[in-house]
Amino acid sequence: MKRRRVVITGLGILSALGKNRTEFWQSVTEGRSGIGPLESVPDARVAFSKAAEIRDFDPAAFLDNREDRMLDPSVQFALITAREAVQDSGIAWNPELQKRTAVATGCALGGKLTEEGEYRKLFVEGKKRAHPFTIPRIMGNAGASRISMEFGLQGPVFTMNTACSAANHAIGQAFWIVRSGAADAALTGGHEALFCLGNLRAWDALRVVSPDTCRPFSKDRDGMILGEGSGFLVLETLESARARNAKIYAEMVGFGMTADAGHLTYPGREQPARAMQEALSDGGLRPEEVGYINAHGTGTLANDPNEVNVIRDVFGDHADRLAVSSTKSLHGHALGAAGALEAVATVLALDQGILPPTANFTEPDPECAIDVVPNEAREARVEAALSSSFAFGGLNAVLALRRFDPDRKETP
Repeated sequence: MKRRRVVITGLGILSALGKNRTEFWQSVTEGRSGIGPLESVPDARVAFSKAAEIRDFDPAAFLDNREDRMLDPSVQFALITAREAVQDSGIAWNPELQKRTAVATGCALGGKLTEEGEYRKLFVEGKKRAHPFTIPRIMGNAGASRISMEFGLQGPVFTMNTACSAANHAIGQAFWIVRSGAADAALTGGHEALFCLGNLRAWDALRVVSPDTCRPFSKDRDGMILGEGSGFLVLETLESARARNAKIYAEMVGFGMTADAGHLTYPGREQPARAMQEALSDGGLRPEEVGYINAHGTGTLANDPNEVNVIRDVFGDHADRLAVSSTKSLHGHALGAAGALEAVATVLALDQGILPPTANFTEPDPECAIDVVPNEAREARVEAALSSSFAFGGLNAVLALRRFDPDRKETP
């Protein structure tokens, strides 16, 4: 069966780097990190004091409907960025397209803030019952369901809950659905709101969060920084995008996913490499065509050298000609939304010819000997890029994208 070409025609994003696509990209290109003092949970009493929070977020500035302002913040983030992506794409819904459009989201925690708030009422304040809408607010698929209702989308609607690979799994599955013909368009991405006392204490217990900032691939790196936010993409067939003369940011060409089947938290090497190789193969890409990788790049002692080894296993000598950066140094690690923020950054890098930097970089590490685009964005026109997510539980998901070329022959 002939594969349909799938292009990206709309982007929406909300993160510590800005409350829309324009603010986000300006921060990325300026290398301006959104990491700052942890403010939303002043009584956290944890070993870290920094976070990548969305500062001064007011739901009323984005959401007119009172019911939407009652949603968990994670779902509010999803709805806001999905609206931006749809508006950016200019896609016009009709009954047939609504039936043929998928919604695929990644979310690792669900309505964590709502959950903790209700527990506090029950176990600290002595309330006798929870709010009647507690379950609809905390369910993991609340974002996907609210988005489908917003636009009347009646195709496949689902949420992936695969820790830090959730958004990449969702985007990759949405891509496959559109490419196969099971749907004609998809609204896909990830969303996460995680700053509450219980969650922060849980991460503190893992001892993987840096006390000051995230320095991926740097010799003095000492952990990740937690972030929050949401990113969404509109995927559609090249045929439909051309028919309506839509702006095309980039083309999605491949997806690969594997499982380590090994350690619960320590990263493997063989299976992340195989996920990369499968993304390349699925996209019909030769390794030498790839010029940029948006790395998982958590800034932890274990991940970064392992990821560099994975890249070298896949790309061989070409690894020395690759640019590899971690935008987690800018927007933090947003867990289930991380892949979505990084996918938007990768798409804009292909479209704008500017590679995002690895911020906060101080000192090269011989174990991470690769071009990490240190501290300053770089003008470079690359033909193809990968965006990688490697999650706790050993779940690996890699997206492959191309700079859009209207004259490229379709894959048979």
